[in-house]
Amino acid sequence: MSDSMTREELISLTIDKYTDLQRIKKANGNTENKELDYQLKVTIAKLSSLGISVEDITL
Repeated sequence: MSDSMTREELISLTIDKYTDLQRIKKANGNTENKELDYQLKVTIAKLSSLGISVEDITL
């Protein structure tokens, strides 16, 4: 059995992380959270590098 993740699993987990971060940001309302914003940017960059557009999954 392989310990490595498939590309599809990586994409799925990264999308899940992105949607979780979006829900947190929405729940924060107008409260500024620089770390949350940074995590969202990094996750968007990772998805982009995997060829995934976040336009359709952005709240």
